[in-house]
Amino acid sequence: MITLNVVGMTCNHCVHSVTTALQAVAGVENVSVNLQDGRARVDGKADPQALVRAVEGEGYKAKVLESR
Repeated sequence: MITLNVVGMTCNHCVHSVTTALQAVAGVENVSVNLQDGRARVDGKADPQALVRAVEGEGYKAKVLESR
């Protein structure tokens, strides 16, 4: 699982945008984005930096918190 901190989400539309962007990254199997804690959890074998780029491409800031 890879956990990202996502900064800038303010509504459910933001959650949808981040979720869709992450799901489009190769190797992603499952995505869970939580507006309240600003976290995105990704299952699969995706490159963590590709996930960060996908989120940043939607206009949010992202940082890898955990990758295992």
